[in-house]
Amino acid sequence: MSEKLTPLNRLKNEWRQHRPTFGAIATIPSIQTVQIMAQSLDWIIVDLEHGPIDLNTAHAMIVATGGTPCVPLARIASNEPWLAKAPMDIGALGINFPMILNRADAEKAVRSLRYPPRGERLWGPFHAPFRWGVSMADYMATADDDMICMITIEHVEAVNNIDEIMATPGIDVAVIGQGDLATSIDRRGLPDDPEVQALIARAEHGILKSGVPIGGAARSAEQANAMIERGYLAIALGFDWSLFQRGIAASFAGIKR
Repeated sequence: MSEKLTPLNRLKNEWRQHRPTFGAIATIPSIQTVQIMAQSLDWIIVDLEHGPIDLNTAHAMIVATGGTPCVPLARIASNEPWLAKAPMDIGALGINFPMILNRADAEKAVRSLRYPPRGERLWGPFHAPFRWGVSMADYMATADDDMICMITIEHVEAVNNIDEIMATPGIDVAVIGQGDLATSIDRRGLPDDPEVQALIARAEHGILKSGVPIGGAARSAEQANAMIERGYLAIALGFDWSLFQRGIAASFAGIKR
């Protein structure tokens, strides 16, 4: 009997143990920024949706997490298999799919991450094994289970369809996107609006009821602690630029100017 290989991705085990994990979204095309953040974070999402990052730079940023426990993921611009393919093939161990509205969207996302017969991912991980220091055969042996399907619930339609979305097999974590959720009901920039909060509560209930790990963004330690109390397991502490802003503001605190 062949020896069972150790999965490359530790996040799923953390979530099975109900241990919260902490990450950030990298929007700045910078290897150095990722190297710094990866020292402290459980995961980093390289932003290919809104950030000015091309695939060559994304590859370098994914490689920059090497030598740390930080797991690199990638956020793509649309729920399309061809957009998910290259980030996985250069070493990302998961894809964050935006704007999942219904079960068909969720099924499409799940299938784009796994090789046949479990999915429809095309073969070509030429660079991923080098990032993880394994052979091509060993990468392929655990690839389906290593890959994280992270869907984003960020539209009122998704909240209305939350039960059918969360019944989709193969979703590894569902995150609530407060900004777009607020925008979808004409409350742009108002995540604390009562109507937005009501939608968030409905989304939380549907995700938690499904047993799938839940994720979201925290704007403060107090908010992060409250989210942990409610069962959140994947908490984004901010974007790289917002973490810089907060760090600079903290450096000025107490200085007389």
